[in-house]
Amino acid sequence: QVQLVESGGDTVQTGGSLRLSCVVSGDVFEVTAMDWFRQSQGNQRELVAAITRDGNTNYGNPVKGRFSISRDNAKNTIYLQMNSLRPEDSAVYTCDARIKERRDSRYELFWGQGTRVTVSS
Repeated sequence: QVQLVESGGDTVQTGGSLRLSCVVSGDVFEVTAMDWFRQSQGNQRELVAAITRDGNTNYGNPVKGRFSISRDNAKNTIYLQMNSLRPEDSAVYTCDARIKERRDSRYELFWGQGTRVTVSS
């Protein structure tokens, strides 16, 4: 069974840093594009960062210059390095991935359960 498991969420002070991880577990044929989203209470979910299998990246405007997404294809894992954190970065961070479970299957979108980040002022 394919699962995405996030980790690394914590409570930090303004200006601090955190590194989130998202691991794809289970038997899969291929993982392509993966993303980080976040959602705070009362707000819509927003894209934080995206990365293709080849390593091309894209960032949401609020995090440009502070966050960095990377991946390790051998481990089916992506990371989100978050620096200069602000209280407005507080949210549940969730990853998603486009996964082909078998050679002859279609790509499907899978989501993790999320990890909470709290930035105190």
